[in-house]
This record gives sequence, C-alpha cells and structure tokens, in this order.
Amino acid sequence: MRKPESQPKICDYEGSNYRVDFWEGKGRDYEDQVERIALRRLLPGNGRRLLEVGAGFGRLTNEYHAYEQVVLLDYSFSQLQYARENLGDGRFLYVAADAYRLPFRPGVFDAVTMIRVIHHMADVAAVMRQIRRALVPGGVFILEHANKRNIKAMLRFATGRQAWNPYDYKPVEFVELNFDFHPEYIVQQLEQAQFKLDIRFPVSFFRVDFLKNALPTGFLAGLDGLLQHTGMLYTPSIFTRSYAAGNTPDNLAAPSLFVCPDDSGELTHDGDTLVCHQCGKTWVQRDGIYDFKAPANE
Repeated sequence: MRKPESQPKICDYEGSNYRVDFWEGKGRDYEDQVERIALRRLLPGNGRRLLEVGAGFGRLTNEYHAYEQVVLLDYSFSQLQYARENLGDGRFLYVAADAYRLPFRPGVFDAVTMIRVIHHMADVAAVMRQIRRALVPGGVFILEHANKRNIKAMLRFATGRQAWNPYDYKPVEFVELNFDFHPEYIVQQLEQAQFKLDIRFPVSFFRVDFLKNALPTGFLAGLDGLLQHTGMLYTPSIFTRSYAAGNTPDNLAAPSLFVCPDDSGELTHDGDTLVCHQCGKTWVQRDGIYDFKAPANE
C-alpha cells in the first residue's frame, strides 16, 4: 500500500483474524471488561461527534452511545467491514485511513479515543498532532497506552532477565511496531501536542493467567475498577484523559468532515468519489467505507 517515504511504517491488520485469534474466546474477557470500566469513567456524558482511532472490528464502539455520530477509523478495510456488518450505518461512519494522515478538516470532533493502538506507532508526536488538529478547543482525548514501567518489567530488570530499563523515558520496541511507553513520556508528548492532562487510570492489575483462570472474571474486573482510583501507575495498561488546549477552529457544524489527507485540499463529492480541488487525487467510498488509504487515480 502506498505511503509517503518519510512516513513511519504502519502496522496493518488487513485480512487478519485479529478478532477471533486475539479476542473472542481467547480468555480476554477480563481485559475487555476493565477497559470498558475505565472508558465509561473517562467519557463525557454526551457529545456531538466522536472519532475512534484504530476502531478495528468495533469491539468498544457500543460504549459511545452518548454521541450523535461516531466515526470508526482503522487502517484495515476488512476489520471495518466486519464492524459495519454488526453495527450498521445510522449514526456510524467508517473510514479506512492511517493515523499519520487523518482525512478530516480541523476541529470536527469533540472527542477522540485511541485504545490499544498507540503501541503500534513509531512516531507518537506525529499522531498526537493529527488528533489535536481534528479536535475542537476543549475537546476530550482518551488514550490508552502500554506501560513500560509495569511491575513485571521492573522485576525482570531487577533480576537481570531483561536488558531494557523500565525507568528510562525512551520507548522500547520489544517486537517490530510494538512499543511500551513510560507514563511520563506520554505526558510529555501530550503537552507538546497542546493537550492538557486531566487524569490517569492504571488498568489491568490482574493480567496474569493463573489469576484469570482461578477467579471469576466479574470479581477481578470489579476489584480492578476499585484499584483504578489508586493512581498506582505500574500496571500493563494506562488510560489518560486530556483536553485540547489552544485556539484552533471549531468546525463541528461544518457541512463536510473530509479534506484530502495528502494536502488538506477541499473535496468535491461525485457519487462515491471524492475529488481534491488542489491535487486532483480521487478517493472512493466502497462497501459503505470511505477509503483514504491510497488515491483511486494513482
């Protein structure tokens, strides 16, 4: 798939069985429940338009019922196809694109979520700038990130079984395009992208197989929900809520969400095709999904 040479590599789940190979029936009900607990606590009570970056097959999308419109964005067209089959259209919009080149005009969302996604991003700063651009001033950004400074990593480092230092702010790439981040590194990146951090929740205190197998999922999830308030940021996963700072456009009422992802040019709809006024590139909608991964005329 075409991408600018200067752009980092993209983790592509196209055609994968991620849903059935990783989530459904794979013993991750606990992780799913505790992430929902954190998300419900962090989401505003209502809103106009939410962007879910890395929506995948729509695992968490039903949590966004308080929003008038929800835009599911993912690089995998096939994952979005499954999401659309299950969620339908109505207030949902499906967009195949990458997070380094969001095809939206500035300030068209009042909320953005990014759960289990940023650990695949080699350039965190670039992604956060894109998300900040898409938000109205004061818009909420809920981010989940894999925590480098977790208890297991700290113990492994202390006993010499792990080379990388969990206390070092620099991200660690333990497998290609799989990164763990120090909590304070994420805070730095948020601030540089003009976000104001509001709160952080540690999540998945009991992500250990023998505990998940020995104890009821509901009990573990409930206990995790209580511990999320402790602020002990040593869990495998951390949720943050931040607000968009600075003065940027508010286009929530704009008649069109989209601009060309390559040059931010205005787009004209021609049936299922969108044509950029500036560069002449065309983008298509197929199977009910807007495809901004590559121009149709290149």
